[in-house]
Amino acid sequence: MASPFSGALQLTDLDDFIGPSQDCIKPMKVDKKLGSGVAKIHIEDDGSYFQVNQDGGTRKLEKAKISLDDCLACSGCVTSAETVLITQQSHEELRKILDANKTAAPGQQKLVVISVSPQSSASLAARFQLTPTDTAKKLTAFFKKLGVHYVFDTAFSRNFSLLESQREFVRRFREQADSKQALPVLTSVCPGWICYAEKTHGNAIIPYISTARSPQQVMGSLVKDFFAQQQHVTPDKIYHVTVMPCYDKKLEASRPDFFSQEHQTRDVDCVVTTGEVFKLLEEEGVSLSELEPAPLDSVYSSVSAEEPTSHRGGGSGGYLEHVFRHAAQELFGIHVDEVTYRPLRNKDFQEVTLESEGRVLLHFAAAYGFRNIQNLVQKLKRGRCPYHYVEVMACPAGCLNGGGQLKAPEMPGKELLQHVERLYSMVRTEAPEGVPGVRELYGQWLHGEGSERAGCLLHTSYHAVEKSSSGLSIRW
Repeated sequence: MASPFSGALQLTDLDDFIGPSQDCIKPMKVDKKLGSGVAKIHIEDDGSYFQVNQDGGTRKLEKAKISLDDCLACSGCVTSAETVLITQQSHEELRKILDANKTAAPGQQKLVVISVSPQSSASLAARFQLTPTDTAKKLTAFFKKLGVHYVFDTAFSRNFSLLESQREFVRRFREQADSKQALPVLTSVCPGWICYAEKTHGNAIIPYISTARSPQQVMGSLVKDFFAQQQHVTPDKIYHVTVMPCYDKKLEASRPDFFSQEHQTRDVDCVVTTGEVFKLLEEEGVSLSELEPAPLDSVYSSVSAEEPTSHRGGGSGGYLEHVFRHAAQELFGIHVDEVTYRPLRNKDFQEVTLESEGRVLLHFAAAYGFRNIQNLVQKLKRGRCPYHYVEVMACPAGCLNGGGQLKAPEMPGKELLQHVERLYSMVRTEAPEGVPGVRELYGQWLHGEGSERAGCLLHTSYHAVEKSSSGLSIRW
């Protein structure tokens, strides 16, 4: 079975993979017990291991558990889902919290919040033949039936991620004369790409990566900081789950950068994929299409949400288009209404340029899939990267084609993706600076644009992972 993680994080499925990494090198503690040192290992039908001693006694052996934290701290790899035991990132973990809430004493319950990505909504809409609005409302009804208190849309947090990305690019463009590493700016919203950059290329690439947090992690800040204050609870009293199109998002949520030492809680406690939500529906015996719709929730209570909203620029968040239009206006006073893409080697590598009087003012690109990322990285390391900004995504075709999305055995993958893209594009789009509540939150919550607080809650940093030498990494 192929791993659900993106190509950068796999040992197998090497069709779109840059270079296999070494096997897992995490040292395991072994408790030595007195004895003759001679024993046999017996494997039960269920896969359990038992040590059989010479005297006939048996002892069940524990499986070695590797957490996501271990993976992030290692220069090796994330192997397939069958070999990495993700103990805190599954829909079963969500069930445990909801079940515990049912028997918990008043005041001991967790406030359960689920934030759903627009890409996941589009995938579920395709499966159940619903509109995006009906999907959002029926999904809200389903989660609340299970005991969830609030259901949000990460399109709202994406407003902040886009705005911060726009401002960061303009600042770095103006600083390019003083810093060789100011440009190009490489997007940071794809955790598969970030893991690959940190572990494989380290400080050669990290300075170019945008510091703007992804929509998932901005929503983590909104829920565990702003929303917690509004609900008069501490962040550790909220259990925050996100629904994402990608397994790699589980890794992003597990980064130490997004853990509060003060409150001993993560910004995002659990990530479940679109497929895991579908499993949850199946386990409950519920068809999403048959549920009655429920009103949508809004993070900012002064704004009521009647329908989901989205952004222009494709199914991966529209970072290239928003930054391009903003930079054209801010830096050169040129209004760009429609962005024209020029495909290069393949549809997953496209360029966008802004020209005036025969001179190229802005040169942007979108690089999806690790073959294209590899070419980009090699150009950058050789000092031959012609771009000012690159939207980088690990999955070919971007986030709508993420490894956690639903598959349809009766429909070819390309046809299904096109259907999901059509549904995604049906959602009404808004410019992030004009979305109700965004400007107010910048003032009330973040104490202004460009403030120290905004930098702390809306940006992050990256870390080169020191490579470990291991006999397993030797190529014979």
